[in-house]
Parts: sequence; C-alpha cells; structure tokens
Amino acid sequence: MLLKQRLDQRQVQKLILAPALQQAIKLLPLTNLELIEIIDSEVSQNPMLEEETQEKPSPEKEGKTDEREEREAGEKTESREEAELADGQGVPEGAVDLEFESHFQEYFDDGFRPNFSERREVPALESVLSKSPSLWDHLNWQANLTFFEPADRETAQVVIGNINEEGYLSSSEEELAKMAGVGPEKIQEIRQKIRMFDPVGAGSVDLREALLAQMDYLKIDDEITRQIVHQYLPLLERSDFAHLARILNVGLQDIKNHIEVIKRLDPTPGRKYSQEKTSYAMPDIVVTKEDNELNVSLNDEGLPRLRINAYYRKLLARAAKENIEAYQYLKDKLKKALWFLRSLDQRDQTVFKVAKYIVDRQREFFEKGIDYIKPLTLMEIAREIGVHESTVGRVVANKFMTTPWGVFPLKYFFHKSLVGDFGEEISSLKVKEKIKKLVEGEDRGNPLSDIEIEDILAKNNLKIARRTVAKYRKQLKIPPSHIRKRRFAMEGSS
Repeated sequence: MLLKQRLDQRQVQKLILAPALQQAIKLLPLTNLELIEIIDSEVSQNPMLEEETQEKPSPEKEGKTDEREEREAGEKTESREEAELADGQGVPEGAVDLEFESHFQEYFDDGFRPNFSERREVPALESVLSKSPSLWDHLNWQANLTFFEPADRETAQVVIGNINEEGYLSSSEEELAKMAGVGPEKIQEIRQKIRMFDPVGAGSVDLREALLAQMDYLKIDDEITRQIVHQYLPLLERSDFAHLARILNVGLQDIKNHIEVIKRLDPTPGRKYSQEKTSYAMPDIVVTKEDNELNVSLNDEGLPRLRINAYYRKLLARAAKENIEAYQYLKDKLKKALWFLRSLDQRDQTVFKVAKYIVDRQREFFEKGIDYIKPLTLMEIAREIGVHESTVGRVVANKFMTTPWGVFPLKYFFHKSLVGDFGEEISSLKVKEKIKKLVEGEDRGNPLSDIEIEDILAKNNLKIARRTVAKYRKQLKIPPSHIRKRRFAMEGSS
C-alpha cells in the first residue's frame, strides 16, 4: 500500500459550543456552595467584576430600587456602553484622578500609621488545623511500634496498603508474598499481629475471620457462639434461626442470646476510621405557603451580588486614547464579565422555571402529602419550559428544595408513571410508599408475601405485576416474607 500526503478541502458539519455557552452549561449543575467558589474565583481573576456593597441610596439614585433590573438593562446595552467608554463620554474631567487619589487618601493623612507596624506574628494555619487519621495511617503507626526489624515493617506496610476501607484484605496472601518478596508464612505471621491492632479485625480475609478476631480480643469463649460464626454464618444471614436451633440442639431463646453477642461485634472494622464526612445540604429553592398560595423563590443567601467595577470602566475609557494594549485587555475583561453576569442570570431563570413547574405540577403533594404525588419526567418539563432534556437534567442535579414537608432533592419529584384501573397515571413513588406502609402494618406472625401485596394494591386501583412488587420491595431494602417471619419469631420468643 502506497502512503502519501495530500491537501484537500472537505465540508463537514460540527457542533461547536461558544465559550459563553460552555460557561452557562457549566454553571447549571452547581449548588450554591459550589457557585460561591466559582464567583470568588471569577472576581479574583477579572478586575472588571466586584461585589456589591450595602450603601445608603443617594438622592440621584432614588427610584432605582431594583439592582437586578439595572444590571439586566446594562447588559442589553453592552455595545452602546462600550462605544461610550471608548469615546470617553460620561466621565467628568478630573474624576478619575480624584477617585484614584481617594483610594490612597490614607497615605496623605498626617495621622496615618501603617498597619504593618503593629502586626504580631500569627501562628501558621497548618499549626492549628487537624484532621482525623486514616485507617492506613493508624495501622502504620501501630506497626512502627510493634515491628522492630526493618524487613518486618516493610512487610507490614505491604499488608496494610492492601487493606480496603472496610478493613478487609483486597489481595490474597500469595499476592502479598510476591509484592513483599517473602514467603506466605511470613505474611500470615505479620497479618495475625495486624488483626489484633486497633480496630480489631482489620486485615482479615472475610467476615468470619474478622468476627473471630474480635471474639479472641474480647475473650469470648462461648463455644456455641464461636461455632455459629465459624460454621453457620450463611444460616445467620438468611435468618434461619429454627434450622440453626435444630442443628445446635438448643432453644430459640438460647440462639437469640448468642446472636445478641454476635451483634455487638463490628462487621466492618475499617469504617471506624472512614474519611467520609456527613454532608449538609443547603437548599437552592425555597417553597413556602402563604394564604393558600405556594411561593417559589431561589435561595441566594451567601451568594455575592456582582456588578461591573466603575473604576475600571473609567480606566477603559482613558485607555482607548492613551494605551491601546491596555484598552484591548480591559475590553476583553469587560466582555467576559458581562457574559459571566448573563450566565448567572440565565442559570437563575432556568432553575426557577424548573422549580416553578415542579411546584405547579405537584401542588397536591405540597398541600396534602406523599399520597398525592404525581409522575413526572425530565422530558415533560423540557417540553413545557422550552429547553433540552439534558438542561433539565443538569438543573436537578445536586439541588435541594425546602418544602412544608421537609427538604427534598429535586430528583425526588421525578418518577415513572403506572396506569390505574381507570386509566389515570400513578407515580411509582406512591406505590413504593403503599408497599412500605403495608409491610409496617402487617401481621408479624404471618407477613405479607409479594403476591398478597399485589392483590391488596390491585384492590386499591394499583394494578402492578408481582415482579414489580419484588423490585420495589428490594429498592426499599425490605427482606422477603420468609426472612421477615423468622426475624419476627426470634424477636417474639421468650
């Protein structure tokens, strides 16, 4: 095959997103906390942007109470405003010099004393910050105090490095032996000592080994309890207590006592040092009820209000006549600032439209509760507010809504529809709530099977298949009826 280079022209269609559109899309899925970080970063990089400060309105500004409307009006006249700035119009003679001097007025005050003369040395931030140790840091610290031979410490580090967040080994002993360059018996010896570290059981191969290690540490010598952990964990997982009692030839009450001992052990010893932190959600949308009306508003608490920096706008007008390079730089920053402000407003408008439609569509839910929630899809909202489905998907991502019934993620309101006996659409969330209530109120001696739940739902105009009942039950993390029956029997035994 002959290879050669050539030049030719081709006409192809490509979808290219303008930088401004890319920025608008990037802002949509952000939460308020993330948006604050983006705004702070943009303000620090663009001199044309500044945060609005709370100032008393001057007589010249009376009647201009809505700052947002002023900003929108200013954005719509971007081209005219830039032309005026380029010509130096609207800038009083000497105003720039006066403003510049006002920024440094303290230096011309005879009584001025520089702040740095009274500064005291402040401790470094790193000296006062602290964080909880990770599982691996904690285990390595104990290994350094336990193994005095360098070779043993290195082997221990290999073992500890292959322990996952739950505290179990993620590699076999043979693989660890190859990594450390030692024999499997050495790995076994090191691992046995690590299993007695805090948390006890870390470094175990499976649940059985972790529970036995904790029983050894706590000196639990009860043979039946150890036998259950060593041989009959599968029966314990299936809650087959009657079978377990027959095998061990003891009563259900005795089995219950042994299981209570096992419940005090930790099945995931590594979670004690998990780095996961509780995350708190800041609602992006607030829904309140006043005089039988549902009011929707965006939560802008903590969000800085931005405006174009007046000083740099005047500087732009002067640079047009004195310094072309500075003029081009400031002009580019002004455009970026206006596009950023526009993107923020567009984000707020899109989020508000989506939230308003959700509230209007789910009005009965906000007034009466979960039994009245309706099915809703991303495509339905996209079609109603005139945007793409992916745009709605970005809006509902990671956002929360405060309602009279509590705080809900926006995704909570999106569910598939099921058709009732009379052709009406029913939300799958409503069906799940019905299943949950049926299980909570069932006879503990005779729990409801999936078929019985299906029959009860059908009588209530909720006709769904048994496999759908089983799927929803699993999503609700409700065990099957036979396991629930065994658990109820064990709890009720005396």
